[in-house]
Amino acid sequence: MNIFSEAAKLEAQNRPFALAQIVDSRGSTPRHSAQMLIREDGSIVGTIGGGMVERKVIEQALEALSEKASRMFHGRMARSGSDAVGSDCGGAMSVYISVHGLRPRLVLIGAGHVNRAVAQSAALLGFEVAVADIYPESLNPDYFPPTTQLLHAETFSEAVENLAIRGDDFVLIATNNQDREALDKLIERPVAWLGLLASRRKVQVFLRQMRENGVAAEHIARLHAPVGYNIGAETPHEIAISILAEILQVKNRAPGGLLMAAATPAQQQLVAIRGAGDIASGVALRLWHAGFKVVMLEVAKPTVIRRSVAFAQAVFDGEMTVEGVVAKRVSSAQEAIRVIENGVIPVLVDPLCESLTELRPVCVVDAILAKENFGTQREMAPAVIALGPGFCAGVDCHAVIETNRGHWLGQVIYDGKAQENTGVPGNILGHTSRRVIRAPGAGVMRAKVALGDIVNEGDIIATVGEAEIIAPLSGMVRGLLSDGLVVDSGFKIGDIDPRGASADFTSVSDKARAIGGGVLEALMTLMNKRVKEKSELLSVA
Repeated sequence: MNIFSEAAKLEAQNRPFALAQIVDSRGSTPRHSAQMLIREDGSIVGTIGGGMVERKVIEQALEALSEKASRMFHGRMARSGSDAVGSDCGGAMSVYISVHGLRPRLVLIGAGHVNRAVAQSAALLGFEVAVADIYPESLNPDYFPPTTQLLHAETFSEAVENLAIRGDDFVLIATNNQDREALDKLIERPVAWLGLLASRRKVQVFLRQMRENGVAAEHIARLHAPVGYNIGAETPHEIAISILAEILQVKNRAPGGLLMAAATPAQQQLVAIRGAGDIASGVALRLWHAGFKVVMLEVAKPTVIRRSVAFAQAVFDGEMTVEGVVAKRVSSAQEAIRVIENGVIPVLVDPLCESLTELRPVCVVDAILAKENFGTQREMAPAVIALGPGFCAGVDCHAVIETNRGHWLGQVIYDGKAQENTGVPGNILGHTSRRVIRAPGAGVMRAKVALGDIVNEGDIIATVGEAEIIAPLSGMVRGLLSDGLVVDSGFKIGDIDPRGASADFTSVSDKARAIGGGVLEALMTLMNKRVKEKSELLSVA
């Protein structure tokens, strides 16, 4: 059997396979030049010489197929040491394993004018196309590319079942009057992308009905509807282009937006902020107002005391507004991207930053303020900025922002560290540590007052377990931990502002604004540096 004819057949059938090509051979090896085709079941066509090295290459090829990524294999004809394959020939070879037959599948529910146009363009873009409809006349092969899978069924529910939809499929529903039937069958199925061609009014009705029927929010959030980009499309082919642009953005994990905007380093680029406390929220506001898109990553139970100016409160309440800017809790990176497009800051519970691979931010800001590094690395994004002590610019981040009050507050450090933590809170009317309230022991915190309340020295403001927490001085309750959280002894649970009624607990602090300005300066500097380096590289090329 000829390798290349088999490869052509598998490619036409969109069946995965790998090609192994010897690219380097030194010393005694089974073959010095050869190719081998490996099917997804492990069967082969051709040989690279047999023996243990071939066995190892087949294993590597199957792993590459499962990961959908090509790789290089290095093998030494020895029984021990690095890259040893378990033979005694003494030579070495390098084999390039390329993966093929993995065209993405686009499933079209409905065979109307728009889906016909989508199918024609999708085939040119390298998609395997499958179309299902309940009307046989709509499935005329002349309407579709020659390789299109056409499926007729009595109902759209039956069609969905017969299509054997996979988790990596892209699915578009466009049936005109039976969308809901298909949507109900697909909304809870894991797919790469699920879109619905419908009016905004119809989408709103469907979303309300699904919520009333108990469909989980994370499933509803997966739906792209109304589908497509707003390019003023009217004809079926124009609509098809708008839809496929959205599909390609998801497929390629691209941020979207106009390419011309890339020349302007500030606008419409995504920044991920670790933490959503009061300082992090001040940073988020400055970036948001400067035109950046912002997503905030938090823990499941944030221990924030200045809750009235912290987007972290959205984790508890679902939504939080600070100085007119709205943040909403989201359950996935995909939902975060959709929320951002509506001008809202998404707050995602993701302390390990697992969503970064999907979000692909231009910048990561560590605003946890833990005085130590909890996993932030310079490789997380093109620009990584950290706040306060615990980081070293040039080692685990690109820039550090000074957080200690004083002359250097908000300073950008590109080489080295911020000042060490003093452990002394900022001075307000002569009060420092005294105005900060800490738990006398471990237990559940229960508030007796609310943020913004004016209290007198000696008032009971909270309990931790059985212990009463007494106000250390008179003033405004500017910070107070969320009710019901479990705290350890010595944990910071609140603070009193001695300025009393003249204090403002509804806007971010001067410290947060200064640090936010430092972050904005650092980000713009780092981005402009990248643009300059790219321009110089292009000019040399």
